[in-house]
Amino acid sequence: MSLIAILFLAVALSIDASVVSFSQGLVFSENKRKNSLFLAFFVGLFQTLMPIIGWFIASGIYKYVEAFDHWIAFGIFLLLGLKFIKDAFKCEENEKCARTCISLQCLLLIAVATSIDALAAGATLYFLKISILIPAIIIGVITFINSLIGFWSGYVLKKFPSKYLEIIAGLILIGLGIKALF
Repeated sequence: MSLIAILFLAVALSIDASVVSFSQGLVFSENKRKNSLFLAFFVGLFQTLMPIIGWFIASGIYKYVEAFDHWIAFGIFLLLGLKFIKDAFKCEENEKCARTCISLQCLLLIAVATSIDALAAGATLYFLKISILIPAIIIGVITFINSLIGFWSGYVLKKFPSKYLEIIAGLILIGLGIKALF
């Protein structure tokens, strides 16, 4: 696999993390740098680790996970999206609703949900007899960068009332979950 092909794979795998980061950027109003870096670090780390894990377990477990990996991603995205929408309706219109930090639990859920495809990609690289270390690092770095770009792009669009932004962020997450089914 050429370096160009690996870069295209990395960009494709980073899209979900970028969109999730965009939705997070829409919601956060405080601790932006910290939250964007934590989010980018976690999704980048998981996008690095999951192909390696997929590569090592491809011969045995992958055939069992492959059948329902999209349902796992769908369930996680659906739960996160519904939580965002529910939280949006808890706040009064004039009340400050946006969260100021990302919990470890939320970071882990987002990282796992956005890296399920990377697990499958790692298994595919195993079947293609491609060494995993360099592609995994490239995937992680590209995801980190695209996550930061996504977060800050979402933050720039914060001119809308926060209730609507949280609903939009929730719908984006649910949309990603539906996308994972197809």
